[in-house]
Amino acid sequence: MISRQLSAIVIAAVLLLTTSCAASLFKVKPAIELPPLAGDVKSASAGGVTVRIAPLLSDEDSQDLFEANLPLAGILPVRLELVFDSGLAVETKKVRFRLKDGEGREWKLLTTKAAVARILKANDVYAYNPNSRKQFEKEFTAYGIDLKSPLSDTERRHQGFVFFEMPKKEPVESPRGLVLSVDRLPQPVAIPLN
Repeated sequence: MISRQLSAIVIAAVLLLTTSCAASLFKVKPAIELPPLAGDVKSASAGGVTVRIAPLLSDEDSQDLFEANLPLAGILPVRLELVFDSGLAVETKKVRFRLKDGEGREWKLLTTKAAVARILKANDVYAYNPNSRKQFEKEFTAYGIDLKSPLSDTERRHQGFVFFEMPKKEPVESPRGLVLSVDRLPQPVAIPLN
């Protein structure tokens, strides 16, 4: 009788551990479809493409979307949208984003995978189930801008986030004079963020 109860407890514990460990490390809100940018956006025309940038996220907004404080991890998420205006299709695979601050320092563009690694390090998360990390990467990557397909009459908009790392990997605290440059569009553009 006792061995049967012990077996049941062990099986229940194993099931509980395997199901709970499959969850994401952070609870990321689903990025089903970001709504179009509206309100106080900054924009610039790049020869048939308009680049639109949302206001910078607050710490609370970052926490709400990703359950992680990205600025504390030294990451600045910049939400943007590339909108096809007219003309020939525009290849976006080679588009490059650069960010400079008022002191002339260049911020490093991060892949979503590198941003995830930085978030984990900043939050001292070292022991975890690899499946939980994969789930977090998958959910976080859904917010990144997809530049694989060209902008055209049939696909008029790409939207999402690009992630930049603060120089010296410091926490992001009220950066001044930020300018986002977008290269390899029909025309390069530079847009002041603040």
